[in-house]
Amino acid sequence: MKKVVVIGAGPGGIMAAGKASERGHDVILLDKNDRIGKKILISGKGRCNITNDTDIEGLIENIPGNGNFLYSAFYTFSNHDLIEFFEQHGLKTKVERGGRVFPVSDNAKDVNEALLKFLKKTNVRLQLNSAVQEIKTKDNAVIGVVLKDGTEISCDSVVLATGGASYPGTGSTGDGYVMSRKLGHTIVDLKPSLVPLLAQEEWVKELQGLSLKNISISILNNAGKKIYSDFGEMLFTHFGVSGPVILSASRHILDYDYKNVKLVIDLKPALTEEKLNERILRDFEKYSRKQYKNSLDELLPQKMIPVIINLSGIEPERFVNQIKKDERKALVRLLKNLTININGSRPIKDAIVTAGGVSTNEINPSTMESKLIKGLYFAGEVIDVDGYTGGFNLTIAFSTGFLAGINC
Repeated sequence: MKKVVVIGAGPGGIMAAGKASERGHDVILLDKNDRIGKKILISGKGRCNITNDTDIEGLIENIPGNGNFLYSAFYTFSNHDLIEFFEQHGLKTKVERGGRVFPVSDNAKDVNEALLKFLKKTNVRLQLNSAVQEIKTKDNAVIGVVLKDGTEISCDSVVLATGGASYPGTGSTGDGYVMSRKLGHTIVDLKPSLVPLLAQEEWVKELQGLSLKNISISILNNAGKKIYSDFGEMLFTHFGVSGPVILSASRHILDYDYKNVKLVIDLKPALTEEKLNERILRDFEKYSRKQYKNSLDELLPQKMIPVIINLSGIEPERFVNQIKKDERKALVRLLKNLTININGSRPIKDAIVTAGGVSTNEINPSTMESKLIKGLYFAGEVIDVDGYTGGFNLTIAFSTGFLAGINC
């Protein structure tokens, strides 16, 4: 029987601890918070998007950050194994748009309850309010951990599952990177991923709080080449743009450092330019005696009308019957191609996921064990792997945690 210490009671750490304990090891699960799974509770807007109902190749395709490193993890414990795991622990799931898997209850607390059941069933010793200071080694092998209060715990293996540097309020404050670097591991530069974006245009601030549904977006690089496109919902903020399609788009422009790219919004994707022109023409005929500023109520959200009027260059007080054909067509192009220059992102603490972390070159993909330190294993976001939105990042955490747990 080995003595195993798991650092971090998030999805990866919980899975690793339970699986290690099932194998008969003496397992202590340490976390500096006063409860398990703090980040789980806020994921998916409090609903927790557990995983995605796709195949293994679909998982890999949605993990731009070193997805190939995860083949062993996913084939050992797949997304469908994860769904079955939760069913066995009393959590019923459902599949929504884009293959996203949620608890039937739409409550992330129920995910945590299922994980707590798993820990109790496997007799893991859970020790909360216990921050780890360092991992002790001798002759390049793990011999124990030291807590911040000075307590030393000797052990044969450590699973490091401390999360990234995003949402520090949940306990993800980058501790794992510090401990790993001290042991000689390379930490690939940390960057925010799945993060709100900053806009150059001042008019964006006027739309703060406005949510747009059923819009489509495109991201263009400096040369005008389309990098990404999506359809769904977005939100204007005091600094720029956020919401589901923006967070997904952000990962595609991480390599551009979130600069020198354009966000192009199609406010009416269901209509071609020709059909939109006909629609506006009908509205203009209906409101021919009204001023331009009072003619767009049926076409746009109230908050957006002054901004669009200003960007269109047509005088607000002009009567609709005085607007020329080329001006109307320019308005159509504006509504189909509302363009915002992106000039940065929110900081890493505001990102859903951290890109970067412990280099995958220094981890055995079949076991999650360090290639540098015997008995040191990794799970979850602390590793340099990251995926798009849609349940992929939680799948990474659970699968790598499972692999670490059956090998540590």
